[in-house]
Amino acid sequence: MAQQGIQLDEAKLCCSICLDLLKDPVTIPCGHSYCMSCIKSCWDKEDQKKIHSCPQCRQTFTPRPVLGKNTMLAELVEEVKKTGLQAAPPDRCYAGPGDVACDFCTGRKLKALKSCLVCLVSYCEQHLQPHYDVAPLKKHKLVKATMKLQENICSRHDEVMKIFCRTDQQFICYLCSMVEHKGHDTVSAAAERTERQKELGVSRQNIQQRIQNRKKYVKVLQQEVKAINLSADKAVEDSEKIFTELVRLIEKRSSDVKEQIRSQQKAEASRAEELQEKLKQEIAELRRKDAELEQLSHTEDHTHFLHNYPSLSRLSESTDLPSTNIRPLHYFEDVTAAVSEARDKLQGILTEEWPKISWTVTQMDVLLPQPEPKTRAEFLQYSRQITLDPNTADTNLSLSERNRKATCVEEEQLYSRHPDRFTEWCQVLSREGLTGHCYWEVEWRGSAVSIAVAYKDISRTGDKCYFGCNEKSWEIQYFKNGYEFRHNNIKTSIPGPRSSRVGVYLDHSAGILSFYSVSETMTLLHRVQTTFTQPLYPGFSFLVLGASAELC
Repeated sequence: MAQQGIQLDEAKLCCSICLDLLKDPVTIPCGHSYCMSCIKSCWDKEDQKKIHSCPQCRQTFTPRPVLGKNTMLAELVEEVKKTGLQAAPPDRCYAGPGDVACDFCTGRKLKALKSCLVCLVSYCEQHLQPHYDVAPLKKHKLVKATMKLQENICSRHDEVMKIFCRTDQQFICYLCSMVEHKGHDTVSAAAERTERQKELGVSRQNIQQRIQNRKKYVKVLQQEVKAINLSADKAVEDSEKIFTELVRLIEKRSSDVKEQIRSQQKAEASRAEELQEKLKQEIAELRRKDAELEQLSHTEDHTHFLHNYPSLSRLSESTDLPSTNIRPLHYFEDVTAAVSEARDKLQGILTEEWPKISWTVTQMDVLLPQPEPKTRAEFLQYSRQITLDPNTADTNLSLSERNRKATCVEEEQLYSRHPDRFTEWCQVLSREGLTGHCYWEVEWRGSAVSIAVAYKDISRTGDKCYFGCNEKSWEIQYFKNGYEFRHNNIKTSIPGPRSSRVGVYLDHSAGILSFYSVSETMTLLHRVQTTFTQPLYPGFSFLVLGASAELC
């Protein structure tokens, strides 16, 4: 019981302006009590009107009353504070930034619990009670507290918009329906909501179905990613093992060659040293014989001379000297040449096989093909630096600009013989084989210039080696009346704007090859949709002297 009494006093000791325990309580002439600072602030705002009122009962006072502290209330407030109870009831929740405040609360406002679409007012739990108790108010439409009540008011007529105009697809009030929207297809907002609710159900079903479909696709992609990771890990492991074996084989062959060279070196050096020792011994014996013969030559005793000369003049069998030419540091040059030849062959094999390996790696495409770019800026994101291969250039082609420009000339160029060189037509291929997404541009001059792509193994001789005349190349060429596309000797005439710059876009995995005329805008000239089985090499072909093409 005592607890209930304290709660009753606590409620009565709250300031109706700040809704907190009274601080320096004062009682004004009408009998209501407030915090001194709260009522002063309230009346300060009314000083200009020279009429001051009670925030609760609205009784007015002239002149402004003199405020004096209510000692008894102050003592009661102190007693309540000593109990340790909070000034506001536990369920009282004040509106903060971003909250919907009760429109009926005075002073510090409580959070609104509901908003009424008829009254267009938001209420806290206390001020909402009449809507639950009073019969006419029970019919009002209550919704979760919202700050958007003013959206339901017609800005023209300041009336509640309860009608929906299907003709103009907007909410209107009843005055709008009789004037601006007269004759339109109008229904109540509730009727339109019912129709839209049905559509909402169908839309939700579609959304849920799309969610399910995408969830399934996500699972498929997750499985694909897992498979990709496992496959990639195994490919890396296997390729490392293969290359490690190859390196070990090369290291073993290097060790074998080294061992054979050292063994042969030892054997040949040993033979030379043995021969050297024999020759030294023979030289010593010959010197001894020569000394004895010299001494004998000086003797005056004829008998002694004749007696010893035969034995001294006999020489031991002479060591056969090898008929060889001394070649310092060149004894094993043939070995070096043989190893160099093996290295060149291995490099050739690796160089030839690498594009196939690279192309195989880039062919994996789990996701759907990416859409083709639309603007030049988007195309340039895929730009590639490409250079021309001098080993493929016909002898009537002069390469310049660091092998990025080719010009058809009359004087034959001094190129070395090479199996990759074109010999029947004035054309050239690039060094780089392209896969994946690629874009490049070509600036050309003259006439009858072909811009092409081809497989590496295109023929280098014969009539069918010309770009576009076989199944291994695709080319576009400009003539007076427009462009001409050719593949496998099938020609397609293409009308299009003349431009000295042509852009080529390649999506290798999707099998898309597109040619564009590039000026202020990009105009599609021709698009190929096929299946590419090898990396593609950009190339040029010329029919007229002086014509040129440069990779930009």
